[in-house]
Amino acid sequence: MNIKNAQKDVDNWIKEHGVRYFNELTNMAQLTEEVGEVARIIARRYGEQSEKESDKGKDLGEELADVMFVVLCLANQTGIDLQDAFDKKMTKKAKRDHDRHHNNEKLK
Repeated sequence: MNIKNAQKDVDNWIKEHGVRYFNELTNMAQLTEEVGEVARIIARRYGEQSEKESDKGKDLGEELADVMFVVLCLANQTGIDLQDAFDKKMTKKAKRDHDRHHNNEKLK
């Protein structure tokens, strides 16, 4: 599935089940909350913090998908074609960072 189709799927879900989009500020707060849940899993599972028993069953993929869902909502409600924006970003990064990481001594 490409990003454009994902945006359509989210929009269809909102129209069929969600009644309407939350406003942009509410969705920004939702995004922050979802990113926090991802951070909690990463910090405890892959970082130095110990993982609480209640966190061991958390699905990182599901939490990342929650982040994507809210990002797609924000893109839809602000009129952003996220596929186009992402394609432009990848082109920019490919040009700007072509040799940057290969020449980074910290990555060797």
